[in-house]
Parts: sequence; structure tokens; C-alpha cells
Amino acid sequence: MYTKTTNDIKVTVSPHYLDEQSEPSQDCYVWAYTIQVENHSKDTLTLLNRHWHIIDGMGRSQEISGSGVVGEQPVLRPGDAFRYTSGVPLTTPSGIMVGQYEMSAADGSKIEVPVPAFSLDSPFGITRFN
Repeated sequence: MYTKTTNDIKVTVSPHYLDEQSEPSQDCYVWAYTIQVENHSKDTLTLLNRHWHIIDGMGRSQEISGSGVVGEQPVLRPGDAFRYTSGVPLTTPSGIMVGQYEMSAADGSKIEVPVPAFSLDSPFGITRFN
């Protein structure tokens, strides 16, 4: 589990390798990741956008940006939490993801909330500690 708190917004990520959806013989490795966003601030916040930087085990990177998460732009009042699960396929047995959310407060101000870097490890990869 990976956790980071910024501006009283706590983001926790739990990645899981999906053996049943992966096809290692065809260089297809799939992970699910569950993210919980907790609003410990005094403001009501809306999660507007997401941005991901994904790096596979060969060092190739891709950027993914979009509106909201899993088709929603959740509103988090003080004390609220929003939890969702999504997934990512790679052509290598390991990788890393890191990202950020753009959130807006009721007064229109924008907040960048980092998502902690998290490791995507399959049973087929070599674990390296950097």
C-alpha cells in the first residue's frame, strides 16, 4: 500500500496483479489498482482531472490524462472519502505509475494533489530495489 497526504488530501493506492487477465506468453501483464481519496481539509473539493505517468520495465513511458476518474468527477465534502478501482496493462512484467489529480474548491481555486508512485510487480518480474 502506498500513501501520500498533500494539503489535507490523503491518497492511498493498493495495486494487485491480475493473473487471470494476464497472458505472459503474449507479453500482456495486467494490474488493478484501488485508490482511496480522503478529504481531511475544511473545503468541499471536486476531482476534475487525472494525469498518469506510466513507466514499464523497459523504461518506456506513457502519459495519460483525462476528466475525472472511472467516469466520475466526485465531490468530496470535508471528511468524505471516494474509493475506486481501475486497471492498467503493460507489455512487461513490471512497471511504475505516478500521477496527480486536479481538484477545485467551492471558491474556484485549483489544487494539485499528487498520487504516490506505486510499483506494478508480477510474479514474472525481477524485483529490483532502487
